[in-house]
Amino acid sequence: MKRHLLELRESAALALSSLAAHKLRSGLTLLGILVGVFSIILVMTAMRAMQNNIEGQLGGLGSKTFVIQKMPGAYYGGREGLMKFWRRRDLDYPQAQRFQRQADFAPFVGLHASFNSREVTSLHGKTPPTVSLEGVTAGSFSTNRWNIIEGRALLDSDVEATRDLCVLNDVVARALFPHGSPVGQRIKIASIPYTVVGVFERATSGNAEANGIVLLPITTGLNRYGRWAEISILVSVDDDALFDDTLEQARGLFRAIRKVPPGAEDDFEILTSAAMIEQFEKITRTVRLGLTFVSSIALLAAGVGIMNIMLVSVTERTREIGVRRALGARRSSILTQFLMEAVVLCELGGLLGIVFGLVGARLLAVYFLHLPPAYPLDWTILALVICSIVGLIFGSYPAWKASHLDPIDALRHE
Repeated sequence: MKRHLLELRESAALALSSLAAHKLRSGLTLLGILVGVFSIILVMTAMRAMQNNIEGQLGGLGSKTFVIQKMPGAYYGGREGLMKFWRRRDLDYPQAQRFQRQADFAPFVGLHASFNSREVTSLHGKTPPTVSLEGVTAGSFSTNRWNIIEGRALLDSDVEATRDLCVLNDVVARALFPHGSPVGQRIKIASIPYTVVGVFERATSGNAEANGIVLLPITTGLNRYGRWAEISILVSVDDDALFDDTLEQARGLFRAIRKVPPGAEDDFEILTSAAMIEQFEKITRTVRLGLTFVSSIALLAAGVGIMNIMLVSVTERTREIGVRRALGARRSSILTQFLMEAVVLCELGGLLGIVFGLVGARLLAVYFLHLPPAYPLDWTILALVICSIVGLIFGSYPAWKASHLDPIDALRHE
């Protein structure tokens, strides 16, 4: 065992010295591996950051909440299929109100409407024009898991009276009132004043929370920013065991409200976080496989280049191989040396590709996608394994050829 380890170490040293002796050739050869690994790491790391962010947002609803809305959460079919969803009747506020009144089987029901992003101002500061303006009801705080950290949530009476009140998330609160409490203070949205009654934070974070959220009574928001805005209904249960039954009861009630004929398919969507995360993972899995295939072509081309360079190296060092064989070197030693050269060349290219890929993916995630960076250890390890396999496969024939050279013919080689 010790002899094999010494032989392996000697082969590695010879491989490194040989690569160092031909720096330009070695650098150009490992460039192909670098590009292949770089593309894999860059794409997979960026997609992992996107996946973590989307799963965090979808998972924010929790396993006990589902959403009823007009459009599907994600659609990747053709235009005709999408038009089918657009032709559906809108889910309007009167329908949502009726559902909320009759859904006595659900512990928590919240109504939600999203309006255009706005700039929010106060006497002490202002926000970028990316703050999400949303209309909600009292039940939305429970269904969305919004935790009030200061002041109070919106009440049913605020919604019924269409009051000019709002609740800020902590991002907006810090931007508008950096030196004091915002509760009881006034802010302006599109020159319209509102009184702040509370501050909340969400259990999970995402882009919306990073940009800021302002919550208004849904009636106030619909009257001022979008009377025809699409409404979503959020339903939560206390016990996971009641989730499926509650979902089916909600489907039956809303079919009755929408007057869907018996036997006809639903003209609305019911979304669960688990189903949407599963759908997203299936989609990204297909994309990952496609991108991996494309990157594998680059690695294949790099492997062919490595085989070509190793064959050239064997030809150039034929006399050296003959001297080593004449001095007693075994075929296995020659084979190990040239295999080691191919693997070391691939691993150096792989390591550089990983470094550049992680740096590029971090810049892409932070500065272009505005997402927290991800560091996929699994793909990093897999990239190194792939590099080793490429080196072994494409270095095998040159190494075999070197180890089977006849010593006498090799010594005669000029």
